This record gives sequence, structure tokens and C-alpha cells, in this order.
Amino acid sequence: MGLLTVYFIAPSDADAAATIDRPGGPGSDAPAPPAPRRGLFRRSTPPAEVANAPAVYPTVNGGGIEPVVQLAQLEAILTGRDFDQVIAELPEDVVVADRAGGQRLVVKVSAALTAALAAASDADLATVAVPWSETEEFWGMGDPEVLTGWLRVIADHSREAAEKQQAVYCWVAV
Repeated sequence: MGLLTVYFIAPSDADAAATIDRPGGPGSDAPAPPAPRRGLFRRSTPPAEVANAPAVYPTVNGGGIEPVVQLAQLEAILTGRDFDQVIAELPEDVVVADRAGGQRLVVKVSAALTAALAAASDADLATVAVPWSETEEFWGMGDPEVLTGWLRVIADHSREAAEKQQAVYCWVAV
């Protein structure tokens, strides 16, 4: 069983949370599936017409990079802070949406990490990728070159979020 992660920019926690049931994730314009039929003979009233298509958000393939512990490790390395301090300072509402007992989540990336990524140079990102690749969460299989490429993309994404005064989120499916 793998972890599917998609990082995206959204204007608010509510907008990000609304993507949790969307087939294909936040970058898809597919509406959420209809509610299951209920009642006599499994009939239900037809769903009301959707006035607007769902918003499609800019996305980055997360490559299975988990948004809480792995990104906390990244934040600790990038900012020079202690990992335990980064974890302790995560807000209680870091998970903005949850379905199926955690099988699907929308997680807000910390503002501190988003700001640090937005401010990082390509050289900074390449330097950080080496110790990050060696953390136990990569099971000894982290490739610094691959991670540097991903960090450059997510840093650009973080800069876009900062310019739009929005936040970065991660859509997770197990």
C-alpha cells in the first residue's frame, strides 16, 4: 500500500478541505461523487445542480513525501531548529479535513516551512537535500538529487503561495 501525496495552493482551510472527496485530488475539476442512495428501493432525491465547477488548484506531485513528519524534518534542517520543537509547534488544526479514519487527509503545511522554502536559494535547497535524504523517514533510500529537484519545485510553489497570500496544503490518500 502506498501513500499518494499532492501538494497544492488554496486560499483558505475551508477551500482546501473541500478537495478531500474530489476524485483526482485538488488539481482535478471532477466534482465529488454523489452521496449514496438511501431510502425505500435505494432511491434518493436527485442532487441539486452544482452552480459552479470546483476550483482547480496549482499542484505539485508529492512523490509520497508525507506532510507531517517528513516535512517537519525538512523544516528543522532548513531553519536550523530542533525537530522536536518543530513538531511541538505544529498547530492543532494541521489536518484540515479527514475521511475514512485517516485514509484521506488534507494537511496544511506550516507557514514557517512555506516561508523558509520561498526564501531558499537553489544552492540552499541542494545543501538541505543531503541531510534530509539521510533521515530515517526515507528508509535509507532518499536520493539527494531527486529530492533537490522536488525541493526546487515545491519552493517555487511556496513562492507562488506567498505572492497570492495563500497557503500550501497536502492532499493525502492511502
